[in-house]
Amino acid sequence: MTLRRTLHNVILLAALAGLLSSCGLRRHKYDNPIAKDTQQPDKVLFDKAINDIEHSRFEIARLTLQTMINTYDTSEYLAKAKLAIADSWYREGGAHGLAQAEAEYKDFILFYPTMEEAAEAQEKVCDIHYRQMEKADRDPMHAIRAEDECRQLLVQFPNSKFAPETEQKLRNVQEVLAAHEYATAVFYHHKGSYPAAANRLTGMVGQYPLFSQADEALWMLGDSYSRMGDRFEDRAAAAYARIVKDYPLSAHVDAAKEKLVALGKPVPEADPVAYARMKYEMENRNGTNLIGHIWSAFKKSPDTSLAAKSGTPAMTGLRPTIPASVPQPQGAATGVGSDVTVSTVADSKELDNRPDARMNPPAPDSAGTAAPAANQTAKPGDPAPGAQPFATNHPFKPKKQKKSKKKSEKQAEPAAQQTQEQPQPQQPQK
Repeated sequence: MTLRRTLHNVILLAALAGLLSSCGLRRHKYDNPIAKDTQQPDKVLFDKAINDIEHSRFEIARLTLQTMINTYDTSEYLAKAKLAIADSWYREGGAHGLAQAEAEYKDFILFYPTMEEAAEAQEKVCDIHYRQMEKADRDPMHAIRAEDECRQLLVQFPNSKFAPETEQKLRNVQEVLAAHEYATAVFYHHKGSYPAAANRLTGMVGQYPLFSQADEALWMLGDSYSRMGDRFEDRAAAAYARIVKDYPLSAHVDAAKEKLVALGKPVPEADPVAYARMKYEMENRNGTNLIGHIWSAFKKSPDTSLAAKSGTPAMTGLRPTIPASVPQPQGAATGVGSDVTVSTVADSKELDNRPDARMNPPAPDSAGTAAPAANQTAKPGDPAPGAQPFATNHPFKPKKQKKSKKKSEKQAEPAAQQTQEQPQPQQPQK
């Protein structure tokens, strides 16, 4: 009886706490208050808005802050007010709220790039897309945006206190993006499209060397090149050699060495820096238990427990590469050749003096007759003689011909009726 009453009280307290938080009575402390103790009217409005934000009255707080900005446009707390508006949208959450928060944070960074809070605003923009990031087998839009925004913080604010945490977020994001590319490459490899698989794997292992399954990707890359023919043996050997050198604790090291010996290629030595990094990752990797593995199937966010904890993340975006199976012109190391050339004009007057190529008359055909000149009396929009204005399944017929045809048909109908109504002459009987 006592246990049942205790459980009943706990449930009531939990329900009451949820009701209070939903009604805005629970306080969530604001991170950037103004510590200055003064009774200036702009400071009073700012404190009132912050109190509303802490109690989840976001719309009222934004109205108060906007009133302060419009009334006291030279206030010393103007930047703080703009940041508070962005924070109110960020705390409100939801797709609409986070989109508004990102726009407000971007405006704050644009107008106040030298303030200390600018790095925090950029960190919030990174976190907005990081929170909306989905699993590797789904749309990677938010993961790509999170990678761009986190990289922007490290480039623009490298000495910020948010830099170490953002760097780890960037490793987590790149783990998800690499897993997305790896899953696509596995599909192509199992399907038998080895050039497509090799193209995906080449770009992925070159862009994301900290990927937890980079050694598996290199092994599949070497296998893809081996199945594409003898002229790709060097590329396959390079993939196997990279496993031995950059991933010395991989399970494919011994098999990669055997492949290199069979191909007649030298076996490289293991990189000590790579060995130390891989050992550190294996010792500090946080695996998920059985319950977490089951629960991850119902979660929208990806599992980043296997992401790297050390190493410098890639600071450039992933760009598509040209597949190795595409033939290249002679003398070209990379890229695809083209007959189109571009050159600068020495004299800019030539652009005005030379005639336009579109205005030149057409050249004569093989019979020596020139094309008919354009009709000078034709109106704009009229079809050319003997040409159809648009692609259609029906031949082009002028409207006048259709009307004349209809008139001739109407005139022919009464004549046909008269010939049918006239009695035929009887023949004399013999």
